[in-house]
Formats: sequence, structure tokens, C-alpha cells
Amino acid sequence: MPELPEVETVRTGLVPAMEGAVIRKAQVNRPDLRWPFPENMAERLTGATVLQLRRRSKYILADLSTQETLLIHLGMSGRMLISGDPLGQFVHDHPAPEKHDHVVFDMNNGARVTFNDPRRFGAMDLLDTATAADHPLLASIGPEPLGNDFNEDHLVTVLKGRKTPIKSALLDQKNVAGLGNIYVCEALFRAKIAPRRTVNNLSEKRIRSLVPIIRDVLSEAIKAGGSSLKDFRQADGELGYFQHSFDVYGRENEACRATDCNGTVARITQSGRSSFYCPQCQR
Repeated sequence: MPELPEVETVRTGLVPAMEGAVIRKAQVNRPDLRWPFPENMAERLTGATVLQLRRRSKYILADLSTQETLLIHLGMSGRMLISGDPLGQFVHDHPAPEKHDHVVFDMNNGARVTFNDPRRFGAMDLLDTATAADHPLLASIGPEPLGNDFNEDHLVTVLKGRKTPIKSALLDQKNVAGLGNIYVCEALFRAKIAPRRTVNNLSEKRIRSLVPIIRDVLSEAIKAGGSSLKDFRQADGELGYFQHSFDVYGRENEACRATDCNGTVARITQSGRSSFYCPQCQR
């Protein structure tokens, strides 16, 4: 599932084609994805101006002139692809419709934005903009890791005394928004903390050290266009490249990349997810 860097990459790619433009025509080709689309979604979107595209955790939020906000979740295989952009940033002509093109936005600037999702785990919803932050999917999400509210004091406070493994704590969206399996594994490697280490057995200093590391990992991934493992594509159809920089994720039985370490990357399962780490240098 796309994590924060992938969603932010898609959002950034959509801005030139959608932000400030009018949805000339919205086409909805099926009644549902992960859950049913909102009633009359195509009609409610058609004619609306996209005032702003923003991101909250792993959700893209399009604030509209109709005082509604379109919530988009990419799910496991969802892609937002652009064609026909008049600004010349996307060279693709409008492609022929495909089987899994579930929602299509034709913009008044000539761009077409297609939501394609073969596995249909993605989702869209329309929220009242004024109360969007109170939506059940958004209300309990913690601070954005690249924002000012995510700082050393916050992380120490929300993790204090907990007996849960540090990896599970960082994946908890109530503690910090948008972190997923890939980037938690990478951050813990850089911090030299084992994923099974319980929070109450970590010093405050080591917990504090995670904040700049998490920021660095995410910033580097965004700069690289995210990570393409299976289905993820940027809005222009290109792959992300951060997967080539993984230190541990997906590198089971390969040599540790840490300086002066002759260890081997291992994989364990935590809560049904694979954790990759170096047992020799992560403690």
C-alpha cells in the first residue's frame, strides 16, 4: 500500500493538472470500490473548481468550490494518471479506456485524470469541507511527520511507558501520520533500533533521535518519487526510485550496508507484516 512519500508524490503530480481547474466532467464507471461511492458523486463533482489539493496521512484531499472535499485513498493498487496536460508537463495523449478505469475527471484545461485500481481496495468519498477533519477516517490521525507538531517532545509523550514494540508504535497512525512498513523499517535501521524492542526499554534519548531520522527518510523518499514495488506509479506514469536506496526493506539474507558491520539482513513477522532489520547492529 502506498505510504506517505508515494501519496505526496501523487498529490504533487496532480497539482498542475487539477489545482485551480474546473472538473468539466466527472465519470464514475462502477458503484463502489472499497466501499460505495457517495450518492450522485459524478453530478456533485462536475462543474466544481478544485481550490486546493492537500494530503492528510495517506489520503489526498481535494477542496472544491462546492464546499465539499473529495477524499481519495489509493488502496493497494490505485493509480491517479494524467494525460493531455496543456502545460506540457505530461506528454501522454489520452489513452484508450481500460478495464479498471473506475473514475475519470476531464478538466477544463484539457487534462484528464484517471483513477485506475485493478484490485479495488482504493476509495473515494465526499466530505463537508468545514467538518472534514472530523471524518472518522481523519479524526484520530496523529501529527504529520514533516510538520511542526511532530517533534521530540510529542514522540516521547505518546510513547512513554508503553510495552509495545517500537515498530508497532510507529505504525500506529494515532502517534504519527502516514508511516508504513517500508519507512519504519528504514528509519529503525538508521536509528540502530531493533523492531521488536519494546518502547519502555528505550531511553528517551533514543526515542528523540527517531524524529530527525524519520523526517530524513521521508524527505529522501519524496525527492526520489516514492518507492515502486508493485503497482505504484507517479501521476505521469513514471516509477518511483527510492526502492534502490533501501538499506533493509526487502533485502533478507543480503549484507548489511552499515559501515563496519558484517551482519546479514533478517526478516521477522510482526502483526502479520514483514520486518527487515540487521540483528547485529540494531539493538
